[in-house]
Amino acid sequence: MLLRVRVALPDRPGSLAQVTKVLGVAGADITQVTVLDRGAGQAVDDITVFCPDSTPRQALLKSLQSVEGVTVEGIWTTREAPGTYPELEILKYITTAGDRALTTLIDSLPVLFSADWAATAAERRVVYASWRAPQDLVVPEEVPSRPTALTQDGLHLIHAPLPPLALSLLLARSEGPAFHRIEVHRLTRILEIFLSLPATERSVARQLRKEGRQAPGGAHE
Repeated sequence: MLLRVRVALPDRPGSLAQVTKVLGVAGADITQVTVLDRGAGQAVDDITVFCPDSTPRQALLKSLQSVEGVTVEGIWTTREAPGTYPELEILKYITTAGDRALTTLIDSLPVLFSADWAATAAERRVVYASWRAPQDLVVPEEVPSRPTALTQDGLHLIHAPLPPLALSLLLARSEGPAFHRIEVHRLTRILEIFLSLPATERSVARQLRKEGRQAPGGAHE
């Protein structure tokens, strides 16, 4: 199984080596390390590891907690293949997806962000959701002016506006830590590129009409 491990550790030589050593002893094969934050003598890293299915997460947690100065912020499953640039592949596919541009984006985001599900909504009504989204999905009342991380009833979310489409977007993760500001920034950049594509607004309008819904914001071809 592929896991994402987020740790806060002292930003000094040898700290990461200690972490990788105990992960190796616990049977984890490290495939990628991403630095999320660094400053004031502290660093926050996301470490992607491959473990046999029989490896209990509690064993990894206990091993990491034995390292002085290390705080484990979360251990959760991921489907994002390490060492690749999946957002580039998804954006490339979206440019040729036609009426499925928006649904392709929504279906792809949980993989890109090691999250559970994603959804778009208009006026608190769900327009489209990825397959793991709950049936009784509750959309927050207020749409933020820019992508924002929040935690609601134990569920970690990024809530983002899609102004040209009069839609909002939700990205949710129940396992692991809250979304880091670097993850929020990454999603912001992806959405900026998606919304700048010439065919985005037209394809969304056509898709909504096919489903018998009024295109949000009066989008037209």
